[in-house]
Amino acid sequence: MTDEKRIEEVTKTVYENYGRIDILVNNAGVAGPNKPTHEYARAEWEWVFNVNVTGSFLCTKYVMPYMQRQKSGNIVYISSIYGIIGAPDLPAYHATKAANRVMAKIDALLYAKDNIRVNSVHPGFIWTPLVESFLQEQCNKSGLSCEELKKQLDVKHPIGHIGEPDDIAYGVLYLVSDEAKFVTGSELIIDGGYTAT
Repeated sequence: MTDEKRIEEVTKTVYENYGRIDILVNNAGVAGPNKPTHEYARAEWEWVFNVNVTGSFLCTKYVMPYMQRQKSGNIVYISSIYGIIGAPDLPAYHATKAANRVMAKIDALLYAKDNIRVNSVHPGFIWTPLVESFLQEQCNKSGLSCEELKKQLDVKHPIGHIGEPDDIAYGVLYLVSDEAKFVTGSELIIDGGYTAT
C-alpha cells in the first residue's frame, strides 16, 4: 500500500485485463501501536498514516482516470466507528480512519460530475484478525481470559454480539450497486448499535 509504482502497475494491469474499473474499495489498514499519542515515535505514526491514508490516496489517484474516462465508478473507503467518535486507545489508527471518512466526502464532491460515487463504511467491532489481535493484547494486559473479554465486548453491542466480515461486505455491496445510485458522500455505520448507546 505504500509502493506507488506497484499500485500504478496493478491498476493498469486490471484495466488492461478487464477493459474497465468499476469498483475500488480502500480497505487495507494497520492498527499501529496501542499507546498514548505522546509515546509514539514519529516513524510509528507515519507508518500507520502511510498505509491507511496515503495508500487509499494512491489507489484512488490511479483508479480515478479510468473511472473518469468511462464516466462511472464507485469508491468505498473503509473507515471505522472511530473515524466518527473518539476512544482512548490506538490514536494513529483512529486519526487515519477520520481522515478516510473526510477523504470520501471530498472525493464524492469532486467526482460527482463524472458519475463516480464515493462513500465510507464505518465498521464497529468485527471478528477479523485485527480485532482478534487487539483482544489478545487486552487479555495479556488484564489477565482475563480472551473468552471472558470477548463476552464483555459482545455485551457492549445492543444486538448482543460483535459482527462478522460478511456484515461489512454486504454493506459495501449495497453502496456499489445500482440500488444505491443516489448515495454519495454518505457514511454507512455497521456496528450492531454500538455507537447508538
